[in-house]
Amino acid sequence: MKYFLFFCLVLAVTLPSISQEKLKLDNIFKNGTYSSKGYGPVRWMKDNKGYSTLENNQDVGGRDIVRYEAKSGKRSILVSAKTLIPIGEDKPLSIRNYEWSLDNSKLLVFTNTRRVWRQHTRGDYWVLEMDSGKLTQLGKTVERTTMMFAKFSPDASRVAYVSKNNIYVEDIESEEITQLTLDGSDSIINGTFDWVYEEELSCRDGFRWSPDGEQIAYWQSNTENIGTFYLINNVDSLYSKPIPLPYPKVGTKNSDVKVGVVNASGGDTKWFDVPGDPTNNYIARMDFIPNSNEVMIQQLNRRQNANTVWIGNTKTMSLNNIFTDKDDAWLDIHDNIMWLDNEKYFTWTSEKDGWLHLYKVSRDGKEFNTITKGNMDVVRINCIDPKGGYVYYIASPENYTQRYLYRSKIDGSSNPERVSPIDQSGQHAYQISADAKYAIHTFQNANNPNRISLINLQKHKTIRLLEDNKELSDKVNKLVLNPKEFIKIDIGDVVLDSWMIKPVNFDASKKYPIVFYVYGEPAGSTVQDAWQGGDLWHHYLAQQGYVVVSIDNRGTRTPRGRAWRKSIYGQIGILAAYDQAAAAKKIFETYSFIDTNKVGMWGWSGGGQMTMNCLFRYPDIYKSGLAVAFVADQRLYDNIYQERYMGLLEDNEANYIEGSPITHAKKLEGNLMIMHGTADDNVHYQSFERLTNELIKHNKMFDMMSYPMRSHGIRERENTTLHVRETMARYWKRVFQ
Repeated sequence: MKYFLFFCLVLAVTLPSISQEKLKLDNIFKNGTYSSKGYGPVRWMKDNKGYSTLENNQDVGGRDIVRYEAKSGKRSILVSAKTLIPIGEDKPLSIRNYEWSLDNSKLLVFTNTRRVWRQHTRGDYWVLEMDSGKLTQLGKTVERTTMMFAKFSPDASRVAYVSKNNIYVEDIESEEITQLTLDGSDSIINGTFDWVYEEELSCRDGFRWSPDGEQIAYWQSNTENIGTFYLINNVDSLYSKPIPLPYPKVGTKNSDVKVGVVNASGGDTKWFDVPGDPTNNYIARMDFIPNSNEVMIQQLNRRQNANTVWIGNTKTMSLNNIFTDKDDAWLDIHDNIMWLDNEKYFTWTSEKDGWLHLYKVSRDGKEFNTITKGNMDVVRINCIDPKGGYVYYIASPENYTQRYLYRSKIDGSSNPERVSPIDQSGQHAYQISADAKYAIHTFQNANNPNRISLINLQKHKTIRLLEDNKELSDKVNKLVLNPKEFIKIDIGDVVLDSWMIKPVNFDASKKYPIVFYVYGEPAGSTVQDAWQGGDLWHHYLAQQGYVVVSIDNRGTRTPRGRAWRKSIYGQIGILAAYDQAAAAKKIFETYSFIDTNKVGMWGWSGGGQMTMNCLFRYPDIYKSGLAVAFVADQRLYDNIYQERYMGLLEDNEANYIEGSPITHAKKLEGNLMIMHGTADDNVHYQSFERLTNELIKHNKMFDMMSYPMRSHGIRERENTTLHVRETMARYWKRVFQ
């Protein structure tokens, strides 16, 4: 339910160009009137002296792969779209993604793609040989658009891929295909993952080439234990069609997951005998250690408060537990591992000292040395440069709504050094070359769209401006919109971050309705000093005469330390609702222009759940709520997410019940509107129907809107996104009239 935290915010939009023009929902959500500009996608080349990007080819269509030299800006075409026209075709391949072989002699193109749950990870692959220009389609005997995660062998002579839950290796020159696994089926998944592993552990690509190209290590999932949830398609045929979805709900069984190793030339798979019940532990990560025949395996227990790190030898299949990271609440998985000093050490991210820091750990797990220091969280690792001796990372120790680049010496001998300019207040993002000499730098804040530059990172000096969104900025400056104001709210126990948007032509002597926008769960944060597409939905509400406010309660994903984030453990929906209510009262005391008889709250996904928890629990504060794609009962959601933050059902069932809106539905006194997509694979329509049933049981009046065969984002099919927003706007107009 975290997936659409920023659905209302992260829209590539700009503002209308006519001065004082009213925002119109069809221009925001349908017509593309307000598109902003980006740059890229960018990839740094192996020599770190230039980068590649995709640019449209005006002659034949499609896109060229173009290289730009960082220092001079010289442009050269690496791969013309003309080269990507298959024999017998008149159009070039549409590049969804591409990968170079290690020696840059071959190019792998991913095309004709299909979405699998969240991302386009299924489609067709072609190989281009750079010297000869030969273009070859892979998997000619494999069913079209079924190939996933193709990647070159280290010597680029072969490509491995997944098709229909089996792993294949194809020799590029001979086009001979070897099927490595034979048992793939609807329930046996080789080389990729089931729904919950993808959604909650970000596991998609489920196999790895060994550094010498002789073996492939892979995950296998047996989903026979998992209960099947059925989505129902009532709109595309005369009779309804059930869509089965293996989905482990809280307290139910997981897949049986294991890691095996098979020779790349074929043969039987050998399996690691990882201790513990495989249905009650998660193999969250597995990767080969460079220049070795060993893999590092990260095994999370069911409670997700212990991460056992194993080194497995793929020749002998022996396992060695080098250390176990633990936390009293939960542990997050971090993809920040880099091997150093000839693979004698690796980097590791942990909150063990109360802050999220990067450590340098010996291969045997006995040495654990701090790299980053201080009362600050490392939000993201951008670059680890062993030659230069620094790690570059995003942090914000002074303002939790902003983000800046810092660096620290890998040997841990330095204090954090800020790299981002002092005079650029907001959020910074960097795509850094491996040698840390250059970076694509993006700067933004709540009132200014992305400004994208190529910079000399060591001096943080602009080499070339790539996109400044000046046209967008000019439009914004002509509008009479009140900017977001960032405020602090002291509720006694803690000071919370918040923002407020006031109506146009604001008059402090008047009274205004207020709409609170909420998320409130550990997966994200709503109070960020970032452009976020201009946040036009909330500016639209402000133009209707409402004050709009968002508050980050305790437990949200902000860089305020472990204690802040883990405070919500075991009490999702309880502590956050308390914080939101206390903050609302403080706002009413502070700002006399709030009409406390017209107080609304809205949220999507976890925010929908939070909206109803606040509306039902605190009817003296909240008079109206709008909940979209919500969890009504926490026991209905997937086990990895909910058990991570709530503990096991057997240990904490009382709070599972207490923190669920359905428990308190009988307390509804004000206005409520609920909205949901019937094909929501993430938060099932079941939540909507069970809440509806409970409200009817207690004779509570409410409004509802269902969207047939729409998923969690309620965006599929014609006109859906606009209809959602028109429906929401009409609701607020009615309850605030």
